[in-house]
Amino acid sequence: MTGGMPMPILLIDGLNLIRRVHAGVPEVSENRDEAVLNACVASVRRALRRHQPSHAAPVMEEGGPSWRSSEYPDYKRDRPPMPDDLVVGLPKIKEAFSEIGVHELSAPGFEADDVIASIAKRTSESGFQVIILSTDKRFCQLANSRVTLVDHFSNTVRNRAWIQERYGVAPEQMVDLMSLAGDPSLGIPGIRSVGVRTAARLIGDFGDLDSVIDHVRDIPGKLGEKLRQGVETLPLMRRLVSLRQDLELGANLHDFRWSEQLLASETETSA
Repeated sequence: MTGGMPMPILLIDGLNLIRRVHAGVPEVSENRDEAVLNACVASVRRALRRHQPSHAAPVMEEGGPSWRSSEYPDYKRDRPPMPDDLVVGLPKIKEAFSEIGVHELSAPGFEADDVIASIAKRTSESGFQVIILSTDKRFCQLANSRVTLVDHFSNTVRNRAWIQERYGVAPEQMVDLMSLAGDPSLGIPGIRSVGVRTAARLIGDFGDLDSVIDHVRDIPGKLGEKLRQGVETLPLMRRLVSLRQDLELGANLHDFRWSEQLLASETETSA
């Protein structure tokens, strides 16, 4: 950060970044595992240089079911598993991140999204600026004056104006929008035949999801029929798309301090 702005906390959606990088490295590459590792480290280095954080952490996920899959067995049912070579290579990637001063954080039974949301809430309310590095649209529900979302790969800042333009609702309405429209990438159906545009129109007309539920019998035509068929599932949909922001992680922020000297010394060592 420049111009006297305070340095932010950088929260990296670890597997989101790693899997995107992995998918971009051609399978015919010689020494592909090493190429993936180097590309992941280069990606994180670039983010550190761009955002100049005071603290940084790649937030990862531990194995095993999350509370969402326990509550809704079809959650992420159709998502492809992590490629075998990446499963094998992941420990080395994490180790390489640690060598440039960014140490992973995770919480058993919770997805990285919930961990990131909990840290972002607590630290932003304490006065920190927070940058979340991810392409996951669920983080749009967190965007505010202290929490900024960055798509590292397109170099896009997903702020309030971007979210309003892309989805037709404000960040604080994203949970309601996703409850109605669902999220196919997560196996969350929402209301059948209701897409993002229709969901945004309903929220615009009624104000929020609770008002849509309250007036579901007044909505005419096929849309009203679809809503009435699925209205009882909406509280579950809302729980699934809402990020938990209340996790007690037992982590000390001091453990995730980062300085450019760490990156410089690592670069000198590898030169």
